[in-house]
Amino acid sequence: MSERIPAQVIETIDPRQPLRLTPAQAGGPIHTRSFSGRFRNLRLYGAGLLMLIFFGTAWLDWDGRQAVLWNLAEHRYYIFGATFWPQDFILLSALLIICAFGLFTITVFAGRVWCGYSCPQSVWTWMFMWVEKLTEGERHQRIKLDSAPWGPLKLLRRSAKHGLWLALSLLTALTFVGYFTPIRPLALELFSGELSGAALFWVLFFSAATYLNAGWLREKVCVYMCPYARFQGVMFDRDTLLVAYDAARGENRGPRKKEVDHKAAGLGDCIDCTMCVQVCPTGIDIRDGLQVDCIGCAACIDACDSIMDKMGYERGLIRYGSEREMQGGHTRLLRPRLLGYAAALLLMIGAFAWALQARSLVSLDVAKDRGMFRENPAGQIENVYRLKLINKTQHAQRYRLSLVDDPRFAMSLPGELKLAPGEILDVPVSVSLVREPLGRSPAELNFEVRNLDRPEQRQQAGSTFIAPSGR
Repeated sequence: MSERIPAQVIETIDPRQPLRLTPAQAGGPIHTRSFSGRFRNLRLYGAGLLMLIFFGTAWLDWDGRQAVLWNLAEHRYYIFGATFWPQDFILLSALLIICAFGLFTITVFAGRVWCGYSCPQSVWTWMFMWVEKLTEGERHQRIKLDSAPWGPLKLLRRSAKHGLWLALSLLTALTFVGYFTPIRPLALELFSGELSGAALFWVLFFSAATYLNAGWLREKVCVYMCPYARFQGVMFDRDTLLVAYDAARGENRGPRKKEVDHKAAGLGDCIDCTMCVQVCPTGIDIRDGLQVDCIGCAACIDACDSIMDKMGYERGLIRYGSEREMQGGHTRLLRPRLLGYAAALLLMIGAFAWALQARSLVSLDVAKDRGMFRENPAGQIENVYRLKLINKTQHAQRYRLSLVDDPRFAMSLPGELKLAPGEILDVPVSVSLVREPLGRSPAELNFEVRNLDRPEQRQQAGSTFIAPSGR
């Protein structure tokens, strides 16, 4: 954690809001100061888009059903026009690996920006902090409210804050659970008091998790609970872009009047206003160097740039910069480690896209009957199988079963099979040995199912045929 800030610091920028010791530095709650800037706007627009996707997608319809729905009860997972089954979970594993390599790539390039701009913990924390500002006022007002005795005004403000926090938490939980249970009936049952016990448990569980994480734990999740905070440092190199303070330009720091020639007075560009600390959501002092608490949100950059503008100094005292740049060199953006991660990421994305396109939309599984073999009325050796077909599309399909060419066997054909969207059908078939000798027993044979409307959609599955010795 950063060093303590002196209690007496002269405010030279805005005398209407006298500077105070940041409570976080004294072990109290963090109250961030309002600020504006290009990075804040970027984060705001990005978070707004993510919130629109999260809260809006659950309510979209597609072909008469919810567009994105992971139906755990029926083991069917709908994502717009595609239906996925447990057999497709290898694709989910591949997608998670791609996300991991994407995170590694962006970390090598620009440090912990995922945490500052896109991580749900950060996005929800920013939203809860906005609610706090809306109900309790600016930073100095919240600090004053913390130390004030309980009274009607404090009770009203705190009740409004926690009421909005709980409402936002409930909305978040309802939306999240709505991706696993159809959200429209879920919402109706929730507000009519008819929600089932299991669904009610998960809605309350995720409401409590959101309320605690974004309202109370906040930066503690990022600093102490998130594993990424602990291992992301090993992916940095001397050219990784990090939020950094230019000590060579900023020191010696100290307050001064705007018209004073600070360089002649032996001062750097840092006026020691601690605005960078007051806007930091984790309460650190970026001037102390790289710290595990920093989530790369660039709030300190926006705050410092605003002060530089007011003082008439050049921006960038705090900026995204590499260790090499801060030591007087030039950042190498294209380097072997970054190119290696990017190449691996592109290859995996390409392989995933090919696998997604090439996945079969009909599933065929073969289970051999527990009986070894039997002799049919024609005196032929016969084996019995159960074939399980799954129509993995969202439309009715016509299929036909057959044996892959093998003149030794003949199968009792069940004829044309019609399967509804997502239907699972068990088909018993018998296979006879019509041309002897069989040879080695058991012998291999293969079944095939073909879509009659789309011949390119086919799937094969193998099994064995058993016959008595000598046949």
